[in-house]
Amino acid sequence: MDLVEEVYRVTATFPPHELYGLVSQMRRAAVSIPSNIAEGAARDGNREFAHFLSIARGSISELDTQYQLATRLGFAKPESPHIDELIERTSKLISGLLRKMKEAAHP
Repeated sequence: MDLVEEVYRVTATFPPHELYGLVSQMRRAAVSIPSNIAEGAARDGNREFAHFLSIARGSISELDTQYQLATRLGFAKPESPHIDELIERTSKLISGLLRKMKEAAHP
């Protein structure tokens, strides 16, 4: 959720012509991460949860790429490394949870 809030803050400063481009894509990818985690946690069983965690991990990769592009285009300020840290931390948490679930399924 912290990552989503930060993405909304940063993209609010993007040029108006990017509202339906990178702003929209980055916000959708960011919102997709906790949404898929929540949906997967509410499903029946670890297999479905792992599937939704995998989707969330894909959304993190998508967001990371979009943020790098926005930085290269000068839309995102490089002095705002907080998103990079949140992306890395969230990705590690999801990967760790997936690893633990796989270990539990195959002891």
